[in-house]
Amino acid sequence: MGRRMVPHLERAGFALRTYDLNGSGICSSAREAARGADILITMLPDGKAVAKAVLAALPALARGAIVIDMSSSDPVGTRALGKRLAGRGVTLVDAPVSGAKAGAEQATLAIMAGGDAQTVERVRPVLEKMGNKVFHTGALGSGHAMKALNNYIGASGTIAAFEALLVGQAFGLDPKLMTEVFNASTGYNSTTQRKIPQQILTGAFASGFSMALMTKDVGIAAGLARATGVRARYLADTLRIWREALARLPAGADHSEIYRYLEKLRRPGAAARRTSAPSRDAASPRATRRRTPRRPTSVPARRRPA
Repeated sequence: MGRRMVPHLERAGFALRTYDLNGSGICSSAREAARGADILITMLPDGKAVAKAVLAALPALARGAIVIDMSSSDPVGTRALGKRLAGRGVTLVDAPVSGAKAGAEQATLAIMAGGDAQTVERVRPVLEKMGNKVFHTGALGSGHAMKALNNYIGASGTIAAFEALLVGQAFGLDPKLMTEVFNASTGYNSTTQRKIPQQILTGAFASGFSMALMTKDVGIAAGLARATGVRARYLADTLRIWREALARLPAGADHSEIYRYLEKLRRPGAAARRTSAPSRDAASPRATRRRTPRRPTSVPARRRPA
């Protein structure tokens, strides 16, 4: 995402220095990239990575500098980082994005900016070079809260659309026709419009957004529900399904591959026969030798380029 956003800032005339752990930037460290900068922008997998990068860069930032975290981070951690930066005269704005790789490439991202209103207005000319919709969501951390809730809706809609597709196919409906009907009807969402045509029907499963990151964002939304005392049962169920899929799919799986997990579950009776112990009446030498499938463990997602 970061690599796709950089060219828009360069074309707008901003002088840039970049750094990423994968070596794709032009600087050798976060501190070198931040030296003398008016604004430091982060686009990383989670809040822990953001805090590590920003604190490494902090000695090079002058008082009055602004940090814009465009990652999907935990709002509680964002506020803690903001207090720490404020002690050094540096202001933090959380400005996560929505729109995927295509939005980053076309500068059509939706940007949710949390922080002091005057600071958000100061950085708006920068944000508007990367997105065509910039929303001031409120105090620091509100942008990250908004992004987590948005991704929860996207994650639950993904499950619903994929399950509908699987049920329809089992009934005999054509998946391409189903997608066309969804998109012409009230059931359309980002999954029916993009993920099914581009990732599922083509077999690509390469949206560029990992299972681990989607699961992390739904987890942040669930944490917000607990912190605010809101009983969100559907959110809890959605998180459970994503965590189960994350544990059973290969490490580094694209989030669209949850379709493959759901596909394996579409015949629960068959799954039960494969994984449960046979009854005494039904036991046979062949059945007793059948082993329960091993479940691969999950591995943390690798960092995205910044």
